[in-house]
Amino acid sequence: MKKIGRYFKECWLEMKKVSWPSRQEVIHSTWIVIVSTILFAIALGLVDTLLGLGLDLIF
Repeated sequence: MKKIGRYFKECWLEMKKVSWPSRQEVIHSTWIVIVSTILFAIALGLVDTLLGLGLDLIF
């Protein structure tokens, strides 16, 4: 039981050392992830469509 208590105490001490981002940084990073995901999905969809059209021409 002492090991579990020590574990949680050490976890709490480590969490106090973490440098958390500000609200603005989190919002900005989230928008970057959303936009890059959408752009990647569009690019991947375009490649898929072009490859499908190319294969339709071949077969």
